[in-house]
Amino acid sequence: MKNLLKMLGASGFLCLLLTVPGAAQLANGMDFSTDFSFSVGATKLPAGAYTITQSDQTQGVLKVADATGKHSAMVEFTPMQAETPHTSSDVTFRRYGKDEYLDTVLVGGQTYGMKIERSKAEQKAAGDQKPEVHKVSAKSKS
Repeated sequence: MKNLLKMLGASGFLCLLLTVPGAAQLANGMDFSTDFSFSVGATKLPAGAYTITQSDQTQGVLKVADATGKHSAMVEFTPMQAETPHTSSDVTFRRYGKDEYLDTVLVGGQTYGMKIERSKAEQKAAGDQKPEVHKVSAKSKS
């Protein structure tokens, strides 16, 4: 009986762990604008209006593109989980001097988000500096 309870508990915990990555999804995308250039992975994008989407919601990859598709980048993310829902949809950036790097994507009203890993270029730009983290408002598409 004890073994059965342990097995059921472990199975339940495993199911819970597997649902967290699945929750970090942008169903219809998210729009945001910046007045500064920024990097997504190894790609530098100019200031402007962008949309963040997931082409395949089973993969941990985001696409950031302007309306024309001329400027775009794809980057892997790690799902994040908050204890309480985010109050607004935001895109955060890490700044080192004049260099800006995409940091997180937070979906308003949801407890999930996406954390962008630091690229080699960002690690080099950072050196021993602590980043200045700031955000811009975003709008989730319905």
